[in-house]
Amino acid sequence: MVGIVSFGGYVPRLRLDRKAIMQSMGWFAPQLGGSAQGERSMSNWDEDALTMAVAAGRDCLVGQDKSKIDAVYMASTTMPFSDRDNAGVLKAALNLHDQITCADFATTMKSGTTALITALESAKGGEKGQILVAAADNRRTKSASVQEMWYGDGAGALLVGGENVIAEFLGSFSLSYDFVDHYRGATSKFDYNWEERWIRDEGYSKIYPELIAGILDKTDMNIKDVTRLIYPCVFERVHSALPKMVGASPAQVPGNMHTETGECGTAHPFVMLNRELETARPGDVLLVAGYGQGGDALMFRVTDRINSLPERMGVSGCLARKKVEKTYTKWLQFNELIETEMGARAEVSNRTGLSILWRERKLILGFVGGRCKACGTPQIPSDRICVNPRCGAIDSQEEYEFADRPAKILTFTGDNLAASLDPPSIYGIVQFDEGGRMMMEFTDCTLDDVEVGVPMRPVFRKKYYDKERGFTGYFWKAIPLAVKEK
Repeated sequence: MVGIVSFGGYVPRLRLDRKAIMQSMGWFAPQLGGSAQGERSMSNWDEDALTMAVAAGRDCLVGQDKSKIDAVYMASTTMPFSDRDNAGVLKAALNLHDQITCADFATTMKSGTTALITALESAKGGEKGQILVAAADNRRTKSASVQEMWYGDGAGALLVGGENVIAEFLGSFSLSYDFVDHYRGATSKFDYNWEERWIRDEGYSKIYPELIAGILDKTDMNIKDVTRLIYPCVFERVHSALPKMVGASPAQVPGNMHTETGECGTAHPFVMLNRELETARPGDVLLVAGYGQGGDALMFRVTDRINSLPERMGVSGCLARKKVEKTYTKWLQFNELIETEMGARAEVSNRTGLSILWRERKLILGFVGGRCKACGTPQIPSDRICVNPRCGAIDSQEEYEFADRPAKILTFTGDNLAASLDPPSIYGIVQFDEGGRMMMEFTDCTLDDVEVGVPMRPVFRKKYYDKERGFTGYFWKAIPLAVKEK
């Protein structure tokens, strides 16, 4: 039996109140009022598609044996690198072994579901054991555009294989049409979008019914056999009308999450599917579809194994852990839609030493330190000499992952003089409960959220962006496990 072994999701903590967009830009674009309900998910300034994919991947791998993973696929239309293996960075951040296949899937909204089909077929053929598929997007939008209202940021990850399957793969069906409802050129920052009526009538309203009919015919199933019919659609009216087109009832169709997150691009089929898997029961049949230049449809049947999965944050946990942002200019700042004076302290060279990045890749990307084989003392960074004064063993270090180790704040400060897109810059010493301490930046919090002794969790984030060379540097930061809602 081949299918989904585990799942994980990620939605950024920040949510932009759509009314804030309307209040700031309604004078210019009053038509936005019709979309100004609820919130859209909003990446922090140090998040991108890759950091969100890492977060979803970590959530997916809770309780899993990482040594069994033979491949990592990443899907996104907003990859941080055009010529660097983004899935390879994802693999390094998750600290997976090196004898592994990594591949990027891109350039279409259905690339997530296409990557998932590829992974399932590979596992079914016996070429690979387990494959991690992650999808993430944080699409840039023009200010006062309807896409600014509709879109959201997020990520989802699925682990597929042939053992301990929680949702059996029943089959897939794909369509490939060069139907261009929007596009983004190789050197463009924003999508170019075609007429909404055309997209509704010739796109969603025709392609989805054909997809659903195709998968039902291929798997010899009836629409009434489907427990949940999952498909992204930015048009609420079309999303609500589609069940009738295919003979389904409204009760079979979960909402499109417009008022909670907006549409998370390539990741949205995964985000919606993962949310349904959180509450799915053995025997449920889930049909999930991805749309874009045609589309993909996949069918799964939930097994008894789903009750054995350990707890995880999941999409629902991320939705509950939110901070509503009502400052529209902060949204513009984080998305590089305005240029602000950062001061002389920001005028430093961010040139990355690629040789150092290679030599220290375990620490920088995987957050791996060391543990003394003689006395068992962990330390980060690792060194030749054990930090335990009662030991002092030389060359006794073995690799030790710190990313999932419990930790607390030992010291902290808020620095209003440091160059920061979200001042003050908050950082301090983090003490790991099992041993080891490190100076780390804090993120997804305010000064009111931190105090000595507060539990912290490492997260993979952007450290800097070198505009001159187009290189994004990553490292690990720390977030409080519990923050005060604002």
